[in-house]
Amino acid sequence: MSVRVRRVYEPPEPDDGLRVLVDRLWPRGLAKDAARVDEWPKGLTPSTELRRWYHAGEGSYEEFRERYEAELAGEEAAGLLDGLRGSARTGPVTLLTASKDPERSHAAVLADLLKHRPEK
Repeated sequence: MSVRVRRVYEPPEPDDGLRVLVDRLWPRGLAKDAARVDEWPKGLTPSTELRRWYHAGEGSYEEFRERYEAELAGEEAAGLLDGLRGSARTGPVTLLTASKDPERSHAAVLADLLKHRPEK
């Protein structure tokens, strides 16, 4: 299963496969046609409250991860996650985020869940 995380501001690459924007808000200053986003499942993104809490520096990445995984256990998010997992079984998937530190973001949590946790 090929899943990777990239910043949405980086130019698309031929081996990106399915390009999935995993941010709730559209990235500032980026034209939609330049981003070449194939899917934008907003139901997989952290809630506004969780996103604001984390960006305000009120908790650790580990606590953010736990809270986000709890949100992903909800019915809508779990279904979207399973669908994305199915896509990743058939070809590469690139999770796109505007986060300045993609490896300590919700996109990294999603990538880990897709790669290492079985479908429910």
